[in-house]
Amino acid sequence: MKKRIFALAACIVLVCSALCGCGQKSVNLAKVESDEIQFAQPAAGDTVATIKTNMGDIKVVLYPKQAPLAVENFVTHAQDGYYNGVIFHRVIEDFVIQSGDPEGTGNGGNSIWELPFSDEFSDNLHHYTGALSMANSGEDTNRSQFFIVTALPKSITDEIAELMTQAGWREEIVNAYKQAGGAPNLDYRHTVFGQVYEGLEIAFDISYVKTDENDRPKEDVVIETIEISVIE
Repeated sequence: MKKRIFALAACIVLVCSALCGCGQKSVNLAKVESDEIQFAQPAAGDTVATIKTNMGDIKVVLYPKQAPLAVENFVTHAQDGYYNGVIFHRVIEDFVIQSGDPEGTGNGGNSIWELPFSDEFSDNLHHYTGALSMANSGEDTNRSQFFIVTALPKSITDEIAELMTQAGWREEIVNAYKQAGGAPNLDYRHTVFGQVYEGLEIAFDISYVKTDENDRPKEDVVIETIEISVIE
């Protein structure tokens, strides 16, 4: 299945890229009719992160069972203040907002183990809009950088949905992508380890800030702190 997905990724990128800037400003994930775990509200015992930015708060539920390394890395960095004052250095409208590099260049950052760690792919986690995922520079090169998907539902056309079905995606996943939007070309390339459940409009506000030719915001968008808690 993965080889077929990789073969279609370039085609999906081309179709998606042509649909950016379609006028919609955010997505209401509460209206998505899906049993996929990323659309369930957090429950007692779930670990959540509140990403406090200078533009507002983004709340994310984390998935330690599916991505234990990524969650441990993110939680430990957050609790140690590693992300405090870090900017969103890469912002692409209707695609992703990326942060986690203390240098702010897109080239920095390290894991809590001081070495890159392995990818963790799950058929139960995908790059739907609002997904929190690890940025990388290739296979098993996860460090500290992460991104949130801010694609729109219109990015998943009938053509893309058909390609996904042909490549072996489950019907439930294709339907969820069509409702929520997202970036299926990133599946099985990046580790999804969380999902925005509140404050998605803040992520979209960040995705629409003015950027330069390198996709860097012209005015800094800053993570003030990331608070970790467990729902009681």
